[in-house]
Amino acid sequence: MIRDITIGQYYPANSLLHRLDPRVKLVSTFFYLISLFVFKSILGYVVATIFLVSVIKLSKVPFSYIVKGLKAVIMLLLLTVLFNLFLTKEGTVLFAKGIFTVTEGGLRNAVYMAIRLIYLILGSSIMTFTTTPNELTDGIESLFKPLAKLHLPVHEMAMIMSIALRFIPILLDETDRIMKAQLARGADFENGNIMQKAKGMIPILVPLFVSAFRRASDLAMAMESRGYHGGEGRTKMKPLKYQKKDYFAYLIMAIYFLLIIILGRFVPFKLWIF
Repeated sequence: MIRDITIGQYYPANSLLHRLDPRVKLVSTFFYLISLFVFKSILGYVVATIFLVSVIKLSKVPFSYIVKGLKAVIMLLLLTVLFNLFLTKEGTVLFAKGIFTVTEGGLRNAVYMAIRLIYLILGSSIMTFTTTPNELTDGIESLFKPLAKLHLPVHEMAMIMSIALRFIPILLDETDRIMKAQLARGADFENGNIMQKAKGMIPILVPLFVSAFRRASDLAMAMESRGYHGGEGRTKMKPLKYQKKDYFAYLIMAIYFLLIIILGRFVPFKLWIF
């Protein structure tokens, strides 16, 4: 399961998405996530699917590698689907047995939410797969630069987010090594009840926290020894500049978002999935 977590990892490839300005990818991802909750018609899901598949093709990231990240959140998906399925009481009753009741509205909401969560995770993963942590830092700092006039530490916030993304794959590898070492010593993480499994996580969590704090301390000392004192007065070796392909990407995203809004507001009820 640890190896299936792909969030925050960068996949090197020579694709159009990799060469786009990080600000374009951040803004486009933001509007894409919003668009998933605008429509409720089958045409909206078709458009969103075509858009997502096209982006995955352009990224040149293997589809199997992208989907692998869903395994880490499969329980969250199942819980979300079950809650929507059994706790929504609107519409015609389709199934009823004991305390479990499935209605037309519950089934519709469960399907909607499952698709939206899957598309949300896949769309967000594409951004991290095609953007290095340094590019994300520069993009976030540039987008939130107007907030610096309100005396907000924009550079520091972007740096924290970048460091957090960098630490995710490092901590995952560290967790995998600790688990293998504990398994070699006879630890059992699979059998037993919930309390026994929770107690079995202690030999993993304690050394993991110790390792994380040690890495954070080493990073802090390295930054201080190199004279890092925040973003004030700092210059960039590769300043961000928009190119023609970036403006074209903005145009494509604007067309997609406008189409989704039209489908969400003006598609008749009879074209809904249920």
